[in-house]
Amino acid sequence: MQTLVADHPLVAHKLTALRDARTETPTFRGLADELVTLLAYEATRYMKTEPVQVQTPVAPAAGVKLARPNPLVVPVLRAGIGMLDGMIRLLPSADVGFVGLARDEETLVATTYAARLPADLTGRDAFVLDPMLATGGTLETVVGMLAERGAAAVTAICLLAAPEGVARLEAAFPADEPVPVRVVTAGLDERLNERGYIVPGLGDAGDRLFGEI
Repeated sequence: MQTLVADHPLVAHKLTALRDARTETPTFRGLADELVTLLAYEATRYMKTEPVQVQTPVAPAAGVKLARPNPLVVPVLRAGIGMLDGMIRLLPSADVGFVGLARDEETLVATTYAARLPADLTGRDAFVLDPMLATGGTLETVVGMLAERGAAAVTAICLLAAPEGVARLEAAFPADEPVPVRVVTAGLDERLNERGYIVPGLGDAGDRLFGEI
């Protein structure tokens, strides 16, 4: 498994504003949307292309286009929905699936309550949207579901990650087995607290995107 922490002034600037407890929901949504697009630029770096030739106003030119089949984007409900527009802006041709998981706040174990995914993902790149890679249980589950369906590679895009979550994914998917797995994040924080929250983190991403329920 590979982990990439985006090193860019715009990423750092937007992440700092997201962390600020004074940032209100409308601003938080906009910042998250913009940050996802920046992260998506790095996350799509290894997508397959095929050569094409086009006619410019001056002369023929060699170029490339994204290879088929279309990629699949999978937001993890509910917080991942707040990242979808930022990703689709960069990949408008992508198909979209959904996985819903709920975490027990006492055991910190996530259980799946909804899944809408293609049965066969052979040869397709998959991108998972989940704001926080905390314990790693959610992403381990979702990546496993995509690998079982034959995804060619799975890339998780996270606003923040904790060392504990990264270590769990590295243990679950070593040496690109059973599928190449990458994590692209805006920041790798210090640790998890006793409630499984990332420290210093930015709080509950779902609540800050959509309000407390």
